[in-house]
Parts: sequence; C-alpha cells; structure tokens
Amino acid sequence: MKSIRIALAQINTTVGDLAGNARKIREGIEQARELGVDLIAFPELAVTGYPPEDLLLMPRFVQQNLKHVDEITKATKGLTALVGFVDKQDDIYNAAALIHDGKLADVYHKIFLPNYSVFDEDRYFQAGREALVFELQGVKVGVTICEDIWYAGGPLRAETVLGDAEVIINISSSPFHAGKWKARQRMISGQASDNATIIAYVNMVGGQDELIFDGNSVIIDPKGTLIAQAHSLAEDLLVADIDVEAVFRTRLHDPRRRKEKQTLPPDHIPVKTVRLAEAKKKETPQPALESNQPILYDDIAEVYQALVLGTHDYCLKNGFQEVFIGLSGGIDSAVVAAIAADALGRENVTGVAMPSPYTSAESVEDAGQLAANLGIKLLEVPISAVLNSYLETLKPLFHGRQEDITEENIQARIRGNILMALANKFGSLVLATGNKSELSTGYCTLYGDMAGGFAVIRDCPKTLVYQLAQHKNKKGGKEIIPARIIQKEPSAELRPNQRDADSLPPYELLDPILQAYVEEDKGADEIVALGYSSEIVRDVIDRVDRNEYKRRQGPPGIKITPRALGKDRRLPITNRYRNF
Repeated sequence: MKSIRIALAQINTTVGDLAGNARKIREGIEQARELGVDLIAFPELAVTGYPPEDLLLMPRFVQQNLKHVDEITKATKGLTALVGFVDKQDDIYNAAALIHDGKLADVYHKIFLPNYSVFDEDRYFQAGREALVFELQGVKVGVTICEDIWYAGGPLRAETVLGDAEVIINISSSPFHAGKWKARQRMISGQASDNATIIAYVNMVGGQDELIFDGNSVIIDPKGTLIAQAHSLAEDLLVADIDVEAVFRTRLHDPRRRKEKQTLPPDHIPVKTVRLAEAKKKETPQPALESNQPILYDDIAEVYQALVLGTHDYCLKNGFQEVFIGLSGGIDSAVVAAIAADALGRENVTGVAMPSPYTSAESVEDAGQLAANLGIKLLEVPISAVLNSYLETLKPLFHGRQEDITEENIQARIRGNILMALANKFGSLVLATGNKSELSTGYCTLYGDMAGGFAVIRDCPKTLVYQLAQHKNKKGGKEIIPARIIQKEPSAELRPNQRDADSLPPYELLDPILQAYVEEDKGADEIVALGYSSEIVRDVIDRVDRNEYKRRQGPPGIKITPRALGKDRRLPITNRYRNF
C-alpha cells in the first residue's frame, strides 16, 4: 500500500507576533517528527497571523517574516512542511513555503484572493499565476491556499488533472460563523469527490479582533468521506496515515479525468512539478497513532464556546488579565459575565452594580445572586448622588424643558464613566454588554452602555442571548443565571416602569426583521411580503439606517453571524438612502 503520514497543525497564532508564531510552528514540527510524520501543514499566513491588514504595507514587517521562515526551514530536518507566510518577489504574495529536509524547496502563491465580507486581500497581495505539485515518497501532492479550494476549476483542477496530484493540501484561515464548519466540510467533500483526490485541509484556530477561527481541520477521501477531523475551537495536531492507493482505485472508475486532460484549454493555470529527495529520517520504527476523538459543538454550544474563545484571546493577546462588567440584573450583562468567567477565570472578573433611583430591588438582588453563582467579585456603586449633581449642574441650562431621554442617557453615561475609571485605575478592560438587536436599532447610549474595550455579544441578537443563558444553565447542571433574570421583561430601568417593548417591537418579532435587513439585504417590500407589518418594518429599517454613527463608535465584538455589523456590513454614516 502506498501511504503517507500527514499532520495538520491547527495552531492559534497572533497577528504580528512573528517570533511567537514561528516558535509554535517549530514546536509543531518537532512534535510531528516524534510521530514519524512525512508531511506537516500549518495554516495560511501562520508566520504573520491572519489577517495582518496594513502591517503588510510595512517593508520591515515583511522582511522580518522572511527571516522567521529561514529559521523554521532549519528546523525541518527529516520531514516536509508547508508553512503560510508572506513572500516578497516583484510584489508581495500570500504564500505557502514548501520546506523539505532543512531546505526551502519551492513557494506557492495564492491564486484566488478574496475581496468580500471580512476579506481585503486584493488590497495587499498580488495573485499567483502557477499551480504547484510536489512528489514526496512517490506521492504527488498539490498545494492550495484557502480560497483556491472554493472554486470548481482553478489550481485544484489543474493540480489533479494536469499535475496528477493524488493529495491536495489546503492551508487556510477561514473565519467562523455559526454552523460554517459544516458547510465548509460539505464543500471540501464535494471537491474531493469531484476531483477524485484526497484533501487535507488545515484551518487556523483562535480569536483575532472581531474574528474567530474555528479550526475543524479535516482529511477527506476521494469519495468525499471524512477520514479524520481536528477539534473545533481549540488547538490540535491532527495526524493520519493516508492510503493513496484509494485515489488510483477511485480514478479507474471515473472517466471524467481522462476527458479533461484532453479538453482543458491551453491558457489554463500552468502546473509546476517539484520532485523532493528522500528525507533523512532516524532509523526508528514509525510510532502507532492514537485514534482521534475530535471535540465538536452543535448549535448554541458552538456559539457559546466561540464567544468564550474570542473573549479569552482578545483580552490576553492585548495584555488584559482582568475585566470589569456592569451588572444590571438583566440578561445581557448576565450572559457576558458568564462568558467572561469561563474565558478568563472567575477570579479575573468583577461585576459592578450601579443602582439609580429607577433600579428595582429585584435587579440589585439578581445581580448579587448572579455574581455569587459565578463566583465573581461584585462591587456596588450607587449613582443617585452623581445623577443629582449632574442634574443640578445642568438645571439652569435645561430651564423650561421637560425631562426626556437626555436624563435617561445621563444615567447610562455615569455608569460608563465609573466602569472606565475602574478599568483605568486597575489596568483592566471593560466588557460592554450590548447585543445586536440593540446596536442595530440604536437602542443604546453612546458613551454609556456602549462604553468598553470589547463587546462580547455585539453580534448576538437578543433572542440568541436568551438561548445562551439557557445553555449555560443546562451545561452547568444548575441555575447559574437566575431564572428571574431569564424570565423578567427586559428593561433599561432609566425611568419609572420602563420596558424595552415601549420603544421597540417584541424581540421575537424584531430579530427576524433585522436578520432579513441587516444580514440578507432584503428591502422593505420583501420583508413585508414575509408577513410583517409595513409600519413596523419601515420603522426598524429607519432605526438601523439612522444609527450607523453610533455603531461606528462602539467597541469591536465577536463575529458569530454570517454578516456582522461593522466588519462585514460597512455603510456610510452620511447616507440619505432608505431601503423602502
């Protein structure tokens, strides 16, 4: 049997930490060597971290990334590695270094550069023009990078048809949204079966600003069947022995490749083939592999774990060990506090209850009970005296005008000011608690409840926040988030008897409208045709459009939907167009 032992190093890199990323790569190579691996692959732009954005416009950054590739190359004695980095030729390229037995054998340049959603690769990179196949121990292996594999033709087809590649390695940094790994795996399975090839796909894992990379690296056989899968939302080294003879057997029964060899146009992507010499390995028996049991998540559990990972990485990668959270006794702050405790450890989370004259006794009790259940610290800082001072100072300026939302917003801004003061004094980070429903419609206070360094549930609709709370309790096997917090009617408690429903449609009605408009770009007529009131739809759209200026000034938050506000959805602040 013709076989090859492949390792997929699903690592958590940090943008700009060239030395740290290179160290992780070398550690992965050493681990692979001990396991008798023939070929190890690391994610897209593993040396620089992904996405490096305008760091790529700094020549020194690009040059230092190349120096680290040289150091990695020296560490590859006895095996072959594919490492994502930035190559510098006539321009800069998103590239994969083919390193073999301590030498740089060749470099592949990414051909398809995504420039949609969260991607801006056309801004930085030149596109590659040549596919690459290398022969290792009699096995022909094609190299692709992320987007290259999403197209039916292109380098994947060239490498399997013209280059006779039996295995395709795809190094990737594919961002997360809920359920994406399943769709991605279906795509890879389809490409493997369509091209009668084995596909080994390695994805990055970890948080980078608003983005999460979920891992879920896979190896798929030529019939589209899963051979092995790495953990979801955690670092992993996936190692598998690949039966390459299966490719030949599959292709014998598939005449399409024979015809394609004759019909591919002459201007199709050319394929370069590199034959690698036998690597000098230690003469020790190849160790047996343990069966891989990947950690996977479904539905709400996946979203919750992504939020934990994103919060952990954002805080620690930016040098923050501890966080402050305003605990209102409501559902949003409760879920953020639970996520923070799981991400950073309960000893590093402090809740701050800031009751005003309109805060109910139940809300204060609920905040206290939540803090006790989570085991986090709780400070109580009443704001009535500060509020009265503000109102007294502003009284002559507001003379003759009725109290309105201005006085409500002053309360929210006092709370934001207190939280930021605490964070400054103790070198910590404030986690904002606003959700996607509020942020979309502007039902939030600029410099008030929007204050903070990171907005954990910024991309979570309100109805999803309730599901996350229920998941936390179910996972914990007890009532961690008090039932009264989940069951009570939402209220900002900034005036007597205030309810969210006084200002917004019920969330179970609002959220589907927001999904249709914000995530699916449907117009008012299309949304009304789904069965919603024309008046409500127009009001919601108007709120979304008028509040872009608020969203632009809010803290970044974790992307968990297919289209997040800000990173995905970029609209002008000055904008008179209305989609109705």
